[in-house]
Amino acid sequence: MASTAFYAGSFDPFTIGHKSIVDRALPMFDKVIIGFGTNTSKHPWQPLEERLENVRRLYAQTPAVEVVTYSGLTYEAARLHGADVLLRGIRSTTDFEYERNLADINRNISGMESVFILALPELAAISSSLVRELAAFDAPYRQYLP
Repeated sequence: MASTAFYAGSFDPFTIGHKSIVDRALPMFDKVIIGFGTNTSKHPWQPLEERLENVRRLYAQTPAVEVVTYSGLTYEAARLHGADVLLRGIRSTTDFEYERNLADINRNISGMESVFILALPELAAISSSLVRELAAFDAPYRQYLP
């Protein structure tokens, strides 16, 4: 049976931590869809088109990865793109509590299961917000981007 995972986020920016989650999910699924959610209340650091292009270029030689945008509820976008499960990365116990609650609600309202992949220990401290803050203070940050 074919399986497709939908990995959603704003990915502003897409970090080496995000890449690790996608790369480690690829052997588990026939396809991984990276869904860039649009949130009009957020002021992005990188324009959406730039983020999309960066990730499309990163996975250009990986046909099992698709990159899409969406607005609205994640589970609806996942279904629209043929996904069976929602893929989430977990960096800490704080992430776990938040993601577990979200997974419970998604399962309750849509029947979709969530699959969690734990961040590698050496990548657990990396977040998009950390990268944005480093960049804002002209501190080195590029080593956290793929």
